[in-house]
Amino acid sequence: MALADTFEKDVIEFTRELVRIRSYSDEEGGVARAVVAKMKELGYDEAFIDGTGNAVGFIGNGEKLIHFDSHMDNVEVNDADEWILPPFAAEIKDGRIYGRGSVDMKGGLAASIYGAALARERGLTAGKRICVSGSVCEEYCDGENIKMMYKELSLRPDFVVICEPSDDVITLGHKGKAQMRIVTHGLSAHGSAPEKGVNAVYEMAEIIERVEALNKKLTAEGDPHGTIVLSNISCVTASLNAVPSECEIYLDRRLVLGETEEKVRAEMDSLVAGKRATWETGTLRRTSWTGAPLVYEPLHMAWKIEDGSPLKRAADEAYRDAFGEAPARYDFWDFGTNAVTPVGMGIPTIGFGPGEYKLAHMRDENCETSKISKAAEFYAALIGRL
Repeated sequence: MALADTFEKDVIEFTRELVRIRSYSDEEGGVARAVVAKMKELGYDEAFIDGTGNAVGFIGNGEKLIHFDSHMDNVEVNDADEWILPPFAAEIKDGRIYGRGSVDMKGGLAASIYGAALARERGLTAGKRICVSGSVCEEYCDGENIKMMYKELSLRPDFVVICEPSDDVITLGHKGKAQMRIVTHGLSAHGSAPEKGVNAVYEMAEIIERVEALNKKLTAEGDPHGTIVLSNISCVTASLNAVPSECEIYLDRRLVLGETEEKVRAEMDSLVAGKRATWETGTLRRTSWTGAPLVYEPLHMAWKIEDGSPLKRAADEAYRDAFGEAPARYDFWDFGTNAVTPVGMGIPTIGFGPGEYKLAHMRDENCETSKISKAAEFYAALIGRL
């Protein structure tokens, strides 16, 4: 039986299979093995797990390399008893799969795996090599996963599609991100004699007010605008009877097109000016499920693909093929994705995936089943148009 005869049902069932496998960041091994098994079942020319723990498959051996990426990890569920349906049961209700990862982003992962196989069955892969990946630890380390994959496998794609949820709308770019750490330096003293010390938390108090004022200033610049928020705070103190000697905050700064690294650095300098404080990029260090070290530098500018790009034109044509009409609109994500790696390499990149991204990370996360199968159709059509 041809894949085209059953894929609409099969891609939904595979999505459900993936949702049932819990895959928190750095715990993606079960999903990776399921992905490789499915790729082999569908006749991929190659399917394996790389050194970082990414699941990788290839179809074709042409010169033009087209890469579809979806991350396998999901944020944790800490309120399972409050979900309408169990978060790892992948039950279908009113035409939607409910469960953690259904939107972010196992629907897109399943659709890309089937979409590439469908393209081959339809004779659309001549002269092309299709790479489909399920990547690790995206929730913490945007892009570091596929950067390591590209290096290990000596890959430089010609085109990249990030299969993050976009409700099956072609997405042309996303905001930038800068995550920064500020530390204030005090002097410890006994709690009964605070005048003999310097309270690092008090030093931080004015900086926090400056952060809030900066966010109001950014918001006042109109739409679209950048944002900054304090996302974590902690202090170091000898005991509950001591003046804190150090205080740390973590800042999440989102950037719009036109904002630069130089602007961010100047803002950070202004935030700590005149205070006993230092700042640095908030480097994150993780270890993948295979034991590979991930070192992530969260400083990326906003990006948008050029209107005249061959990838943009091919996406428009593929949309007509899959949906029977021209795109009514395009999108631009507020959040960051693995696109930061190919975009940083100068590789044309777009986003497209099933599911409403506003439902990602939320209780009762769910994805419309028809959007998953239509995404697979779009991916197959896009391969044919490139």
